Order: sequence, then C-alpha cells, then structure tokens
Amino acid sequence: MELHYATLWEGIADAIGDRDALVTGATRRSWTEYDDRAARLARAFGDAGLGHDSKIGMYLGNGNEYLETQFAGMKLRGVPININYRYLDDELLYLLDNSDAEALVFHASLADRVARVKDRAPGVRLWIEVDDDPDSSGRVEGALAYEDVIAGHDPAPRIRRDPSDVYMLYTGGTTGMPKGVMYETGGMLQAFIGLIYPLLGLPIPSVEEIPGIVAKLAREGRSVSSIPACPLMHGTGAWLGAMLPQVAGAQVTLLESRSFDPLEMLEKVEAERATQVVIVGDAFGRPIVNALEEARRSGRHFDLSSLQFLVSSGVMFTREVKQALLEWHDFVIIDAMGSTEGSMGTQITTRGNLAETARFAKGAETKVFTEDGREVVPGSGEPGMVAAGGAVPIGYYKDEAKSRATFREIDGVRYSFPGDWAIVEADGTLTLLGRGSNCINTAGEKVYPEEVEEAVKTHEDVIDCLVVGVEDEKFGQRVTAVASLAADSTLSEDELREHTRTRLAGYKIPKQIFLVERVERAPNGKADYKWARATVESRLAEG
Repeated sequence: MELHYATLWEGIADAIGDRDALVTGATRRSWTEYDDRAARLARAFGDAGLGHDSKIGMYLGNGNEYLETQFAGMKLRGVPININYRYLDDELLYLLDNSDAEALVFHASLADRVARVKDRAPGVRLWIEVDDDPDSSGRVEGALAYEDVIAGHDPAPRIRRDPSDVYMLYTGGTTGMPKGVMYETGGMLQAFIGLIYPLLGLPIPSVEEIPGIVAKLAREGRSVSSIPACPLMHGTGAWLGAMLPQVAGAQVTLLESRSFDPLEMLEKVEAERATQVVIVGDAFGRPIVNALEEARRSGRHFDLSSLQFLVSSGVMFTREVKQALLEWHDFVIIDAMGSTEGSMGTQITTRGNLAETARFAKGAETKVFTEDGREVVPGSGEPGMVAAGGAVPIGYYKDEAKSRATFREIDGVRYSFPGDWAIVEADGTLTLLGRGSNCINTAGEKVYPEEVEEAVKTHEDVIDCLVVGVEDEKFGQRVTAVASLAADSTLSEDELREHTRTRLAGYKIPKQIFLVERVERAPNGKADYKWARATVESRLAEG
C-alpha cells in the first residue's frame, strides 16, 4: 500500500465498510458508501478529461459532499482545491485562474456568483452543482446536478498512485492574495500518521498496518469520532478536523449551520459520542462557554463524557478561556501553533496544567532564527522568525519568488518560514509574538497585535478585540484597538485602556480603543485586520 490518502482510505473502507464515515444532519454515509460515491465522482472527472494533477475546485460550505469531492480528486491523482465560500465574483475567478482549475463543484446557494464568472473561466470544463438551497433560482446553465453525477456513473477502478502526488491548500489571503501551498502527499500523510496514533496510545504504524488497527479499534469501541466546528475550506477544519482523524478511520460529523452555532455543536457531541472537537481559539471557545452557561440556567445538561480532546489552531486561545472550558469537562486541550505552511509547536492544557497564553512546546524540528540567519539562544530574550522543519511544503503554486523567500535552507536543512515571530524561553519553549507582517512599529519599538489583544481580552467584560497600527506623525504608527463587550457592560474605553496598563509596557498600550457591537472575523475565526483598520480609520475620521 503506497503512502497516499486515497489508497489508505480505500483500505479503511474495506476494513470497516459498515461503520459511519460522514454525518451531516440526517444524512449518514458509511465508509463503503463514502468510497463508492467518491469513486463514481472520480469516474465523472475522468470522463470529462481530468486526470493526474488536474485541479478540482471545491466552492462549498461544510457537508459530506466536500469530503467526497476531495476523496474523488485524490482517487484520480488530481489536486482538490479549497475555495473560500465567502469569495465574490472576482475572488472566485482569481482562484479558478490561479489554480488552473478544470472542474468546479459548488453549492447551489453560491450559484449566482458561479453563473456570473462561468464564461470568464474557459479552463473549467466541468461544473457540478450541489443542491443545498431549496430557494435557489435554478441550476447554472451547463452545470450537472451532483446526485445525478453520482447516480449516472459507475465507480472508477482503483489505481496505483504515487506518494509524490501533489496535495495543495490555498492560504486565506490574510497577507496578500491567496497562494496554493503544495505538499508531497506521502510526506504529509506520514506526518499525520505520526500525530494521530500516539494520541490514541498506540505506536506509529506502517501504512499497511492501519486498516487492521482501525478494525480492531472499531471492535473495541475505541473508534475516533471528530467534529470540525470550523470550515473545511481552511486547514484547521480540513486537516485537524477531517483528514487527520480519517487517517485513523474516524467518523466525521459536520455541522449544518453556515456560521458557528455552539448549541448545535454541543448537541452533536452528545448525539454522536464525539471523541474530539476542532475549533479556532477564543473565537469559538468563548461562545461554547457562554452556551454551556446559558444551558445550565435553562436546566439543560449536555453529556460530554465521550469527549477526550479539544483541538485548536490558527488564532489566539487564551489561558482564561481554556480554564473556563475545563471547568465544564475534563478533557485534553491541544493548541497547535501552525499555519498552512507548516507546524511549529503545541501547547497541551489539562485541569492540572494551565499553561500561559501563547507559550508552546517547540516542535522537534522547529527552530527560531534572526533575520541574518543566527539561531536564537534560549533565554536571550531576542525575538526571531519561527522556522518549521520536518514535512516542509514543496513551495507555492506558480510563485517561485515567494517560494524561495518562505521555504529555504539553513545549514543544509530545509525550513518553512510562515512569518511568525517568537522568543525562545530558557526552558526551550516558544512564546509566540505574532505575524511579522502585522507588527506595529511605534516610536522605534515593535509591538505585536496578538500580545495587546490578549491583554485587552483579560478584562472579564471584553468579548473580543483586534489591534492595528495607524499612521502617526509623532510615533510613526499608533497602537489602536477595536473591542466588543458583553451586552450588559458599562465599561468605558478609557477604563479599558487603564486595565491594560497593569499588563503591558507603556509603549504597547493602545492609544485609543474603539468599542463596537461586534468584532468581525472570518468563518474560521481568524482576525479580519482589514475590517479593523477600516473601522479605526472611520472612527478617526468622525473625530
């Protein structure tokens, strides 16, 4: 058995075919059905002329069809492409063009956008529409209905695949236009195998051993059941919530709401006996705490006894929110420091071990370097760029210059430099400072927004906060924040600024804090700094 997701998942389907693989609402797909439907879709791709290395766009919200389409593309040795379902016409067209997409699978609720760009995307030869909207105005002209495609094709035969096949995930575009980060499938899969099985208390197996191990776990009632509460279109949901657990034969349960509903998530944990939930930091953690508190007030009790792990990545996950969650259930919280370009470290939190916010155990192959290439000495207090080793991406698709800047060798070892800065503490742990591209230079001092946001959010009335730098004649840039408060709070902007004085050096304290009804974030919980900057500039213009 070669190191390839499609081949492994076929083997798992053979081993535990009657077990559930995908659940969305009332629709359940067994592993046999998952494999069969993906194979039929792969046949349709092949009949349309797609093959090895063909790019297949997925303009979809969460649902079984997302993972079926991904599996089908991999069966074909093609490259599934994640497309943000919030993208409008020009952004969608950019992704189709930049990725060289030859097929697009899309939700009917997004059909109006697809219809407007269809004639401007000549490279796309196959359009498939997934019915998710009974009020949709109708199918895009020339598009095929997803279920008709499944029913109208025989399963594609199983083929030999190569571990060097490309897997690609597009970045969210928070630091420029979205870029396709390319990995070798085999190396990425091997890294995932090395992550999931130790969490199950098992030695790292060979790929050939996995179907037998998965069958044994099922017989013993120890199967993994995962709920990605965040979008599959981003790495946290796709990798940690779906692909990584499916390497261990997991059932993946997807939420139906297009925005995060903590009550829906808690109900699914109880109903599906989930063993892990994947979220994105405080943006998901705080609403879960609030939902649990509201449920208690109304006399509702959620059975969380099956839940072993709460996994987060992508944004700040504060000590205070972790502690509040652990008061409700005794699970292990895994906070993964990473990005589309690579994994850098982890923080494990339990009731008996509440670590400091943004402090991570450095990955075995992670290092921190200064801008001139020196390795940062632990305990020196010198900030440096985090370099992720191990399964380093091949590069960015069609961007050699950016690839050379991000993925490079130091002393003969290849690293990924996603742009995060950190300090190496004396004990070797990393204190994350933030993304260098967001760094604020004020009066010659560097201020990382994440550190200030964390300090502001330590006030019990603060729901969320984002920090940006705005132009200033005296300081160069001025640290400025937008924050949202609890509904019954009477906290003033000045009082909140005073609160930060007890937690930050003077130059890091926001010169101004603007209170807003809601701090805007992407569906995956990541900061929307463009919105924050526009909000600050608007408030300043108002005087």
